[in-house]
Amino acid sequence: MAVASRLAPSIATDLAFEIEGLVRRYGYRRALDGLDLVVPWNQRVAILGPNGAGKTTLLRILATLVRPTRGQVRVGGLELPSQASTVRRYVGFLAHQTFLYDELTARENLIFYGHLYGLPDPPGRADALLGQVGLTDRAGHRVRTLSRGLQQRLALARAVVHDPPLLLLDEPETGLDLAGIALLGSLFYDVTGHPRTVLFTTHDPELALALADRVIVLARGRKVFDRSASELTPSVLAAVLRGEGERR
Repeated sequence: MAVASRLAPSIATDLAFEIEGLVRRYGYRRALDGLDLVVPWNQRVAILGPNGAGKTTLLRILATLVRPTRGQVRVGGLELPSQASTVRRYVGFLAHQTFLYDELTARENLIFYGHLYGLPDPPGRADALLGQVGLTDRAGHRVRTLSRGLQQRLALARAVVHDPPLLLLDEPETGLDLAGIALLGSLFYDVTGHPRTVLFTTHDPELALALADRVIVLARGRKVFDRSASELTPSVLAAVLRGEGERR
């Protein structure tokens, strides 16, 4: 089944995300300032930039958690914010906050979210994901007893519990050890092995180039750099980021 048809039978678009003239203000400050961005299906996009560049705001808008001040945003052809409730079913989102319940176990958290999404077998899905993120032996541990890195693994599992075709990750490497970072790539595919469309933010040029097909740099709420990852090296990308940081 085509990705677009998984979103809605009437959609016939080659684009996962379409953003035109996106502005988001917080008081007098513009977190995003006329951003234009198009992302086709199945592409993996790394978003980098200085602190305050608008990276997190962009992901929160696409995850339907923040409304644009101005501009057009379409996710799989669906308009935001008017069709936000439909979009949420097809987007997985990892934020800085884990959205996990401290007093529930790792397995109970995933089962809870599985029920929220109406999955046919939440326990089975929970067990499969715990194995995928290396937490089978911690399934019965309460979240509050887990280290930050293990909580991040569980939060990643939570983000894909409903097997979304679209995945938004805000600094997914936070707290992860090398083994945890290595498993990130496995989450970029759905249960059938089909690639997800992924947007992720990071401050790590090497991680960006290891996981992404395309690299975008934001600065002052605008896109200032957009290149295929295959054309870049970590040192070149680091130089671009240093230059943008110095212009702040």
